[in-house]
Amino acid sequence: MRYACRSSARGPIPGLWLLASLLVLWLAAPLGGQPFQPPLLIVSAGQSPDVQLAGVLARRAGIQHTLNPTATSQDLAGARTVALVIGASLKGLGAAGVDLNKEKERIQAILAEAQKRQIPVLVLHLGGEQRRGDLTDELITAFLPAARWALVLESSDQDGLFTRICRERRIPLQRVARTADGAEVLKAAFRPGS
Repeated sequence: MRYACRSSARGPIPGLWLLASLLVLWLAAPLGGQPFQPPLLIVSAGQSPDVQLAGVLARRAGIQHTLNPTATSQDLAGARTVALVIGASLKGLGAAGVDLNKEKERIQAILAEAQKRQIPVLVLHLGGEQRRGDLTDELITAFLPAARWALVLESSDQDGLFTRICRERRIPLQRVARTADGAEVLKAAFRPGS
């Protein structure tokens, strides 16, 4: 019996190159062919310091962005993409002068305004397993379903919560081993020269 795809002494299987090329294009275009566009508004959901890491990643990726951890729905003017960095910190919430309920109301208003303006929302979880917990999980469960795309550390998803929600909602999920690896993934998700 002959097979249509086989290896030869001349080099790799031609179909393998096609598959690899399609994979690269798929990773670079998380919206089914339409990469995200700057400017990017980076917002905290939970007031953890991880929002600062998102700013560093955006800068390293060369993405025009504004970092505003306590942004409101009015701050979406001019933004073409919103990154919601999820991670609850009681210290951070206290410093911002809000409790978890007020934080959730603020994020719900941002998501409603983003939907109204047709601004895509990215969800990032950069704190790993140590930034998980009941409060953070409550925020993940509440807000991840609104995402068009998600970027998380592998250690953030050890229990499969991100995988499960993303699979149910058909949200593209990018997992990276280290936070620093997120810069290249973000860069690939945005239009060249953004």
